[in-house]
Amino acid sequence: MIFSTFLGVALMSTALISPSAQDREDVPDFALDRPEIRSGDPVLQFNGRDLSGFYTYLKDSGYDDPKKVFTVVDGMLRVSGEEFGGIITDDEFENYHLIIEWRWGPKTFPPRVDRSRDSGLLLHCVGKDGAAGSGWMESIECQIIEGGCGDFIMVGGAERPSLTCVVREGEGNQLYYDPVDGTPVTRNSGRFNWWGRDPEWKDVINVRGPRDVESPVGEWNTMEVICDGDTITNIVNGYVVNVGTEASLTRGKILLQSEGAELHCRRFEVRPILKD
Repeated sequence: MIFSTFLGVALMSTALISPSAQDREDVPDFALDRPEIRSGDPVLQFNGRDLSGFYTYLKDSGYDDPKKVFTVVDGMLRVSGEEFGGIITDDEFENYHLIIEWRWGPKTFPPRVDRSRDSGLLLHCVGKDGAAGSGWMESIECQIIEGGCGDFIMVGGAERPSLTCVVREGEGNQLYYDPVDGTPVTRNSGRFNWWGRDPEWKDVINVRGPRDVESPVGEWNTMEVICDGDTITNIVNGYVVNVGTEASLTRGKILLQSEGAELHCRRFEVRPILKD
């Protein structure tokens, strides 16, 4: 279990675990083995009113946002997805417990109108804004995409970040997190799939696999990312979906992507990991 503190009172974060966690027979035991860490009060927290603590950067308009891609509506951060880019923390962080609550909105935009809804959390972002991909930064990504939430992707910039993951190989040389029967692999490009990603996954809108732990479109998800030294643990709706070690980046900013799909976020907080 993960232990955190709120308003100075120690709480066990069992509320973040899906109520059906014990009922699904297709979930491996290791997916319920959450790291035993304690985290403190938030050092950054979305306030539900404005973008304090964050700034935005878009591929086509830089630090300006003429189309209002990032707005606060009804206490939520709305990412329209209309332009590629990201909302980025002002500060850098290391050794932290990141918690976000998000859901897909109804709108999609070119070039991904009919493709899977896509976003992502870029961790340990370093270097120049917009230096990597479509308005992003050099980083290690915790993917947010229909059917692939919790995948790791290495996002190259001036350098190529690397990560090690214990994986098994599937069809098409695809690598899936498997700490029981897998072997360690280190990569500085490409993807490490979460353990339950559908081998038949296709890049089409509304795609869902039989083992997906992400909630259906319109329903809320809780995603936690634990960055502890050079280890990154991705947790989706209470399930450990992926773990990477020996990360070449261990400190940096955090970026939430706009990538063609509307996304709402009602909670975004960074809590320091407390060491005894």
